[in-house]
Amino acid sequence: MGKIYTPETAALGVENALRHLEGRWKLVILFHLFDGKVQRYSDFERLIPGISQKMLAQQLRQLESAGLVSRQLYPQVPPKVEYRLTEWGQSLCPALDALLKWADQKDAVPSPASPPAGNGS
Repeated sequence: MGKIYTPETAALGVENALRHLEGRWKLVILFHLFDGKVQRYSDFERLIPGISQKMLAQQLRQLESAGLVSRQLYPQVPPKVEYRLTEWGQSLCPALDALLKWADQKDAVPSPASPPAGNGS
């Protein structure tokens, strides 16, 4: 049987989940890793030109700490580091896809009609 939520515990649970994703670049990094893709640090620098090296390293460390991304270091010169999603990170893909489709629906739904103006009498 699944966990039973109250409105308060559900809101808190979603807030805690979203903390793993907050940060300007984390979602971009995750989308570059979906579908089993493996990226090297230099790939991210090329794929995300607006990110600094310091911010890229920080965001990758946080995603790794959250258990969403795994880091594989190969002992060679120069060092080779590869990043991939963990199984848990890959399981996030359908949720983010659903969120993206939900956001797209807003553009498809016509805006509510403006309330009728009063006649001023």
